[in-house]
Amino acid sequence: MTSGIENTKIVSKSKAQNRSPKGKPRKRAAPLWRRGWFQGIAGILVLGMVSASGWWLVRTGVLANTFAAAKWEGIALSARVGLKINEVLVVGRANTSNDDLFEAMGAARGAPILAFDVGLAKERIEKLPWVRSASVERLLPDTVLLSVEERTPLALWQNEGEFSLIDYEGHVILREGLGNYSQYMVVIGKDAPKHTASLMEVLSSQPEIMNLVRAAVRVGGRRWNLRLVGGIDVQLPEDNAPSAWLRLAQYQRSHSVLDRDVMVVDLRLPDRLIVRKALQQEAVTVSLGQET
Repeated sequence: MTSGIENTKIVSKSKAQNRSPKGKPRKRAAPLWRRGWFQGIAGILVLGMVSASGWWLVRTGVLANTFAAAKWEGIALSARVGLKINEVLVVGRANTSNDDLFEAMGAARGAPILAFDVGLAKERIEKLPWVRSASVERLLPDTVLLSVEERTPLALWQNEGEFSLIDYEGHVILREGLGNYSQYMVVIGKDAPKHTASLMEVLSSQPEIMNLVRAAVRVGGRRWNLRLVGGIDVQLPEDNAPSAWLRLAQYQRSHSVLDRDVMVVDLRLPDRLIVRKALQQEAVTVSLGQET
């Protein structure tokens, strides 16, 4: 009897040990596939497989070819529903021909407007001789707008026996077909183009004698010698050329110095004007306020 009671107590104690403190059964262990570390490894493997497949698509060109085919199919469809170039509007053109603009634009009427590369067209148009800058826009559904700013011719540049038409920035516009620009002043010297605009600013301050200037020679990369009507040479100073040019204009108004038999007028000294006459080959110095 005694031994049977003891065995029963032992069994009951064993069942009590298998229950939670509140009498609930213990949770079972989570399956392997639901564990965090397993899911992390699986995610890395899947990501690697996706990356590898993407690399294969790019490497073999399948992805690019598929995208390109879809793109051009869409562009063709857009043209069929009316998105194509029917009209080209040009603003700002004066010296550039329409034919040159349309050729540089790179797209003919009837071409799909969505396939038109505005960036490439702008780049090509700005390479045309007269074009300083350009903008190109699509105006859906069927119009392209070309706006151009053309260069303004300033002078003819003579360098090593060759003539070129240059603008205010010293940019060469034309090297051939210059017959229509023979009335422009000629500038001579390797660095003359980049200094011509500033020279013109000085000369234009006294328009009555500017009209007498036919050519300008850059001397030593520092100053200008001017050739006037009648073969008169005017030597401008390196510094304060506007003041010297004003002084010559004042002498011309008061004494008509350029209407005399003069070969050279030297303005390089700030307080005087030196005149060399053609026949006597002698220099005459005129101080400020002195008559000639």
